[in-house]
Amino acid sequence: MEFNEKLQQLRKEKGLTQEQLAEELYVSRTAISKWESGKGYPNIESLKSISKLFVVSIDVLLSGEELISLAENENRKNINMISSLFFGIIDLMALTFLFLPLYGQSDGEGIRMVNLYAFNDASAITRIIYFVLPSSMALLGIIELIIQYIGNDKWLKISKITSILLQVFTILVFINTRQPYPASLIFMFFIIKVVLWIRIAVSNIAA
Repeated sequence: MEFNEKLQQLRKEKGLTQEQLAEELYVSRTAISKWESGKGYPNIESLKSISKLFVVSIDVLLSGEELISLAENENRKNINMISSLFFGIIDLMALTFLFLPLYGQSDGEGIRMVNLYAFNDASAITRIIYFVLPSSMALLGIIELIIQYIGNDKWLKISKITSILLQVFTILVFINTRQPYPASLIFMFFIIKVVLWIRIAVSNIAA
């Protein structure tokens, strides 16, 4: 007997509806329906709650193959969660571009490194762009962390793609305006994100 059949049987034996079981486990009724239809498995915490509620061991609820599948899903979710947190934190770090002395400015005798507030060796439009790009990345980082907390996989994927594209555009802007230090730092952030993205892709393929 598969997990979905066992859960359905245990629920009916206890005289619970799907709504009542959902309340007992602090999950949505949709989650119960998905588990009972065989379209998914509960996470470890929900599985422990089910085990406690029906007074059965996890080994009774899940077969060996189902336990392996659950462990793989949990591992993949953890990798995705950690990478999403890194994406958000890395984008938030773009705020430092407003304060660090990364911008080369001519002082008559050579090039002096200044922060963005002291930088005036460019047109007003260029300076505005220098302010807008890091600020946009930081704002996107906040959005990524919020989406991660909500747990919306679709929007999380969209935010990651947007983050990478924004960084590529920012790198090109800094290179085009001959600012190697901020371009190099953003490129380093970009490489970290690409490595994380590849790690996620490999994890999903392996699963």
